[in-house]
Amino acid sequence: MTEAPVRLLIADDHPVVRDGIRGMFTGDPGFEVLGEAGDGAQAVDLARVLDPDVILMDLRMPRMDGVAAIKELARLGVRARVLVLTTYDTDKDVLPAVEAGATGYLLKDTSRDELVRAVRAAARGEAVLSPSVATRLLGQVRAPADPLSARELEVLRLIADGATNREAAARLFISEATVKSHVLHIYAKLGVNDRAAAVAVAFRRGLLSTDKD
Repeated sequence: MTEAPVRLLIADDHPVVRDGIRGMFTGDPGFEVLGEAGDGAQAVDLARVLDPDVILMDLRMPRMDGVAAIKELARLGVRARVLVLTTYDTDKDVLPAVEAGATGYLLKDTSRDELVRAVRAAARGEAVLSPSVATRLLGQVRAPADPLSARELEVLRLIADGATNREAAARLFISEATVKSHVLHIYAKLGVNDRAAAVAVAFRRGLLSTDKD
């Protein structure tokens, strides 16, 4: 009995990239490209209608980026496996995508044969990671993100309490510029871009507690 082809959806904001990916699978009876999306929002909409097995998802796209799309797909209960295919392999790209629920993470310099194998594996629910990404994730397991200094934790606690930079500076008897510097270091260490995300990640990692004692 012949296996049903793996049904694919391609999400990338560059038409030439979508054409290239489509071309890799065209003519192979083991795959069926159902459609293409130019941004994350369109990918979510198409996934709900087309019901693909695997979505090849770029990360940096307009309207809705790849991570936001992965989260939305999970929220909606879309069964498709998401295989990230991007040019970026930094911690701030890899970790959010994996935490959001991506089944795999590959870089765009992946060969056709590797991509085909990865898509088949993703369709089976197997985790697929490019070597550099696997190394990064392993490094995170062995040595979690840089610990926050005592002063950075003080600043973070004040941020969690809703203090502005100026208020935090007054409470800690330091300059507002120094507080801003600490905040930037906190963002970098936690892999976030704003105060709300910093607080959320800090609670998740146990750096902050709801206990007021």
